[in-house]
Amino acid sequence: MMGFVKRFMAAAAICVVGSSAQAGCGSDEAVCEIEGGSYHAVVPDGTPKGALVFLHGWGSSGQGSMRMTGMVNRFVDAGYVVIAADGTPREGRSGRGWSFHPDWPAARDEIEFLARVKADGATRFGYDSDNVLLSGFSIGGSMTSYVACFAPDTFAAYAPVAGGMWRPHPQSCEGPVKLLHTHGWNDGTVPLEGRAVRGTNARDPNAVVQGDVFSTLDTWRVANDCVNHMPDRRRSDGAFWTRTWTKCAPDSALSFAMFPGGHAMPRGWATMALEWFEGGDALN
Repeated sequence: MMGFVKRFMAAAAICVVGSSAQAGCGSDEAVCEIEGGSYHAVVPDGTPKGALVFLHGWGSSGQGSMRMTGMVNRFVDAGYVVIAADGTPREGRSGRGWSFHPDWPAARDEIEFLARVKADGATRFGYDSDNVLLSGFSIGGSMTSYVACFAPDTFAAYAPVAGGMWRPHPQSCEGPVKLLHTHGWNDGTVPLEGRAVRGTNARDPNAVVQGDVFSTLDTWRVANDCVNHMPDRRRSDGAFWTRTWTKCAPDSALSFAMFPGGHAMPRGWATMALEWFEGGDALN
């Protein structure tokens, strides 16, 4: 209880949301307001060692991301602050989105905003700003992928889920990068090969078309200076089928994990992603 009181006084507005975690900005539904936007946060007891910044899907919000309690609790219990960033409001509709595609009109500079989220959280909660994983689901996964492509030094590593690049694919990405892409084999919302979401078909020059995960994996291999197209390690543990490239640039990491489900955050993802981020043998 004394630890809670001390944290309350230090942060000015914190409440208990579980035995090992506290809401970071006043209450479960309050937000941390910063220049350009806002985010939600859950903070572990003690000094946090890093953070997970998570980006919600299309039409959701940071508050919605916090309802994924399995993911939140897994990272918080491991000593990480979990930050759920808010996208920008969608004009004429509820929920929020991300200005992820570099060729489309942008509501804000998302890379600059997310860098500000990371820095504000490090100041506010005291985690190591060099130990932050950026992840996201669906469109949040696409946003994660574009940050990894164009500004890989912004975060320590990247873990998009069920979302990646869109067509036209970037011709190249900066590197090296540490990236774990997770995708459902049966995903029909964001298929592995992509689909037209606006337009008559994927070959319509005016269509808006999702990207091909397999094609962008090759872009990551080039960015990471991997010597082989084929993975050096393969693993099937019943929950995930993973492929890992290790013969690449020294400061890089690249893994691709599939699971048999559809467009969803798969069970067990948080454990796999956390062990990967911390350098464990989850994907070996």
